[in-house]
Amino acid sequence: MPTLLIADDHPLFREALRGAVQRVMPGVKLHEADSVDALYVLVDAHPDADLLLMDLNMPGAHGFNALVHLRALHPQLPVVIVSAREEPAVMRRALDHGALGFIPKSADSDTIGQAIGAVLDGERWVPAEAHNAPATSRDEQETAQRLRDLTPQQFKVLQMLGAGRLNKQIAYDLGVSEATIKAHVTAILRKLHVTNRTQAVLAAGRLAVDPDGIVLPPEEAE
Repeated sequence: MPTLLIADDHPLFREALRGAVQRVMPGVKLHEADSVDALYVLVDAHPDADLLLMDLNMPGAHGFNALVHLRALHPQLPVVIVSAREEPAVMRRALDHGALGFIPKSADSDTIGQAIGAVLDGERWVPAEAHNAPATSRDEQETAQRLRDLTPQQFKVLQMLGAGRLNKQIAYDLGVSEATIKAHVTAILRKLHVTNRTQAVLAAGRLAVDPDGIVLPPEEAE
């Protein structure tokens, strides 16, 4: 039987999604995560999983950044976004950033089963209204490609910069020296083709679902 991973920070929705999957796929093996950090650990623990059902707005996800990073680390793992965001443009962006499907959280169990079956068969699946949505902008796709070049630690540092953390705070949280964080920041700036922390966060913010929610980092010496 296939192994499916579920990543969502809401326990009640994980329970509902688990029940829907089990109804259409009796005997399926399910493993769950409630945050992006827990998801990375889960995927590492189950490298041969057949499918990941991933919420778009989990803690640490920051729009499509986590999807892009995860696809770079585990290109063999098919990902389906499951989200309450049902705008066609959001669905199209998910596909353009590497998801093989998009399931609205309002979908019934039959639709969920249809979507999962299509993706497991190697097809892409989104609601019909997503097919006419415009393609993701070239700037956003170029930024996504640059994000794929970040190491897991560099990506984590970038996410923490986007949360408004100072170098010394990031160093403390990650248990490394401030000099190590400065080296990571330097590498991030180079890979993203920017010159300072604010530009790095704004670049990553191109993959946000709600750009108005971007938090600019405090200024400090690089």
